[in-house]
Amino acid sequence: MREGAHFEIRAADGDASGDTLALSGSLRVHAIGDLDHRLEEASPHFDSLDISAVHEIDTSGAWLIMRLAENNGAEITGASTEAARLMQALADIGRHDSEPPERGTLVHRAMVGLGLIAIGWGKGALTTLAFLGELILAFGELIRHPGRFRGKALVHQMELVGVNALFIIGLMSFLVGIVIAQQGAVQLRQFGAEIYTVNLTGRLAFRELGVLMTAIMVAGRSGSAFAAQIGTMKLTEEVDAMRTIGVSPMEALVVPRVLAAMFMMIVLGFYASIMAIIGGAFISAFTLGIPFFNFLTRIQNVVPLHDLWVGLTKAPVFGLIVAVAGCHQGMEVRSNAEEVGQRTTQAVVTAIFAVIVLDAFFAIFFTEIGWA
Repeated sequence: MREGAHFEIRAADGDASGDTLALSGSLRVHAIGDLDHRLEEASPHFDSLDISAVHEIDTSGAWLIMRLAENNGAEITGASTEAARLMQALADIGRHDSEPPERGTLVHRAMVGLGLIAIGWGKGALTTLAFLGELILAFGELIRHPGRFRGKALVHQMELVGVNALFIIGLMSFLVGIVIAQQGAVQLRQFGAEIYTVNLTGRLAFRELGVLMTAIMVAGRSGSAFAAQIGTMKLTEEVDAMRTIGVSPMEALVVPRVLAAMFMMIVLGFYASIMAIIGGAFISAFTLGIPFFNFLTRIQNVVPLHDLWVGLTKAPVFGLIVAVAGCHQGMEVRSNAEEVGQRTTQAVVTAIFAVIVLDAFFAIFFTEIGWA
């Protein structure tokens, strides 16, 4: 049977300044038992705590000794090397916990926060550049060895990105065309220039909103799917299995998705522009009195051909951004299913932000070369 912990009160004798509480036996967690309760019932008053007769001690015993000494303002005597070491460690922990964290000024904390954000963006940029480098190498390998290209995977991804999205993108573009024509007509009516609603709808649809809204829809629909699919494959170690058997994940998973997104963005962007114009013609037939087919005929006269080329030029670039963002975030999944959701959200946010920023640069560029 294990020895328990005991205590006794030694009265002061002679010129001693106060009573002494002497602890003996084992002060390990299994041996302390109800010692704490027995001490509370006895309510001893002492100025010295003698633990020279304690032959075993652990963290629980050291904590009990320190609490008793602190509550009574007593001096601890007779501590063994082990006991002294444990009490010192507990004292260090208590000191660190009691010290309030250093808080700088508001400006200092703001600068630290901005610095951390900048570091995060820098790391993200580096990983993205590394991913793009791997993608370029994968394209190079496929050019050298065309037999390794996965044509069926490309066709499958084109169906998922493009064909399955025709309805939602067509409906969205049709409604956007209605809004552009209706709101444009309201403003132009103040100047007696309702007829220029055709110009407004046609040029906005071909140059900007057709391909931009399509890119946003593809980012939310296909970019998120890319991140979730590849991220799940990372968690289930399918990507590692591919590498083990000598199959490049970049060639098998990323390249078909990137090519499918780039090609189908051209088709979907043009399709979205046409549907927006049809929507504008539809509402104009009711609100402006412009016959439906007259609206479509006038589009050919007032919309320059280079507006079509502007939209078609931006489309594959936007598709590349969406696909790279989705695939890159999927390949960055490391730990658990929660990270898949986080990376999927990050893929959509990154793609939409990059597309809008790049669209602004495209607008400036085409204006500078005279395609305004």
